[in-house]
Amino acid sequence: MQSKASLVKKARDSSQITRSKILSAATTEFAEKGYDGARVDDIALLSGLQKNVIYYYFKSKEGLFTEVLIQTYSAIMASREESSIEGLAPIDAMKKLVFATGLNWGRHPEFLRLLQSENICKGRHIKASGVIAQLYNPLIKAITTVLQIGVEQGIFRSGVDPIELYISITSLSAHYVSHQHTFDAIFSKRLMTPKRLKNRLEHCADMVVRYLLVDKGLEVQAKKKSALKVHQPKTSK
Repeated sequence: MQSKASLVKKARDSSQITRSKILSAATTEFAEKGYDGARVDDIALLSGLQKNVIYYYFKSKEGLFTEVLIQTYSAIMASREESSIEGLAPIDAMKKLVFATGLNWGRHPEFLRLLQSENICKGRHIKASGVIAQLYNPLIKAITTVLQIGVEQGIFRSGVDPIELYISITSLSAHYVSHQHTFDAIFSKRLMTPKRLKNRLEHCADMVVRYLLVDKGLEVQAKKKSALKVHQPKTSK
């Protein structure tokens, strides 16, 4: 006979699996059709669960969409933490931030579609969540720190707003991903190949860093010093 603790754990695990199924199906449905076009009936069909089960867990379509946004934003922020910029030189830290941001758009194309839908809804689900805005606090703090260190070292110019800078960084890479199909058709190029995406992110990083630099020659000097360290022969002791 199973213990009470074992039964509670089994029920909790089952509940978590059910929630995950619903959120996975809902993410697909909302990303493909937007908030207004998605139907709870189709989410139920896609998840293999009854409609009343979805309402039991999430109460309403509004609540479900809000939870999808929270889960997606949390995943994006978690992957950014894996690409930590703490301890890096200001130029390297800023370039890594640009790359991490751009790669996330490529890895989570559904995120862009969800954001497009939420913008049509005027951001009301993000506001209602009470937590999504807070998820950005560590990121903005990290950008602020990098900018401050860069200014203190005489590398970056002062007076740059970290929020404005982050918006510019996302714009440079998100637009590339969200408009890839029309760009492909216009320029007869496949924009999302690994090589092209890398080239694009290097282009974005270069634009951001050059905007921030006090002296445009500093980046060249930094590259030369880095190259010297790599090629400098080790001396025997």
